[in-house]
Amino acid sequence: MRVAGADGCKGGWAVVIVEPDGTARAERVTRLAELFDRPLRPDTLAVDMPIGLPERIEAKGRAPERLVRPLLGQRQSSVFSIPSRAAVYASVDASVPEPERYRHACAVARATSDPPRAVAKQGFAIFPKIIEIDRWLRDNPALQPHVHECHPEVSFQAMNGGIPLGIAKKVKNAPHRPGLALRRDLLEAASFPAALISAFKARELGVGEDDLVDACAAAWTAGRIARREAISFPSPPERDAFGLPIAIWA
Repeated sequence: MRVAGADGCKGGWAVVIVEPDGTARAERVTRLAELFDRPLRPDTLAVDMPIGLPERIEAKGRAPERLVRPLLGQRQSSVFSIPSRAAVYASVDASVPEPERYRHACAVARATSDPPRAVAKQGFAIFPKIIEIDRWLRDNPALQPHVHECHPEVSFQAMNGGIPLGIAKKVKNAPHRPGLALRRDLLEAASFPAALISAFKARELGVGEDDLVDACAAAWTAGRIARREAISFPSPPERDAFGLPIAIWA
């Protein structure tokens, strides 16, 4: 089957597609829906973005976030808590002036979490992409079985024989060469060509090196899902009020 992995990048998504014969290619798309508007669409897409938004949030986030953090050792901080559906959508509330939307989202997040918790700036930055996926899958329920949430660090931990990676791929928002090299080595061992995951390819696509590497990790997970080798956290997935799955796959 044709599988794909996607990671959010500035202005769109870094995408890696693996064809049924095993050949892989990378591209950049503006919206994920573009992948499914094609005649040769993916059978399975794994995306590094939260899917499924609870109405209320318990301590330490959604169930998937609570379950995968212990697997990651020193990289637990890469899994941040996503707030409630209302808090995510408060970030794009047209009735609230743009400079105040972060404070507004924090206020809604506190009101819908126990204990009350504000919104992480890193999480706030990806809310538009979370909303893009949420609206797309709610409007196209037939696609829901084909689109799965993943997390690259959980994928790399599985790729590494269950051993968490102790080196970050970014430090102070800049590429960290040892961390990128470690992840590229794992991807090459998993049959992703070196040219596909290179810094040159990332520049050619106009995406970050880490975005391209993470999209490859997502594509690796998509392959495992298609072959029924992947596991979900939790298992079985929970569901939000709209029936969307709440689970991280690896």
